Amino acid sequence: MLQKPAWLRPHGTPWKAGDEQLVYESGWIRVTDQTATAPTGNPARYGLVRFKNVAVAVLPVHEDGTVVLVGQHRFPHGDYSWELPEGGAPLDEDPLAGARRELAEETGLAAAEWRQILKTQLSNSVTDEWMIGYLALGLSDVPVAHPADDTEAITLVRVPFREALDLAMAGYLPDMLTVAMLLRGYHMASEGSLPGAVARAMLR
Repeated sequence: MLQKPAWLRPHGTPWKAGDEQLVYESGWIRVTDQTATAPTGNPARYGLVRFKNVAVAVLPVHEDGTVVLVGQHRFPHGDYSWELPEGGAPLDEDPLAGARRELAEETGLAAAEWRQILKTQLSNSVTDEWMIGYLALGLSDVPVAHPADDTEAITLVRVPFREALDLAMAGYLPDMLTVAMLLRGYHMASEGSLPGAVARAMLR
């Protein structure tokens, strides 16, 4: 396992939080306006989005090296997005349980093997959101269909892993969870961290 180098230690003085005022709250987020003291010692105001869920993403890889992508319209950017299966797990839920649920709901698949392969911060200058990513192997259809989210109209496509990775690198799959997970999957396949047959199928 890669050892953490000494230079990764924190430097300087951390931010110091002051008074907090709630601006907006929904079932998904809390938006606050806070006073703070910056690492420089200067006073600051900070708008912060606090998430009530952990983002979970799944890289579902079939034995032939193909992956499943989910297509749906996304409201914030007003566009159509092709992504890996992803969603949210409440903070008091095991993120793996959330990942299993999202895979079943969005693709109708279950996995025999799960590995946590990534943990990243998303937009960490304005939010406290974390993403946890899982590799799903040994895929099969779920025996009982899971009800889909009533706001999602989903299309599925199954494509070779390398095609999905190349499309992401070309900017056609701009969702950051998808980009990060595909790159992580490529790194693992290249470095020998995956079963040999699966890695070879992904890389060809």
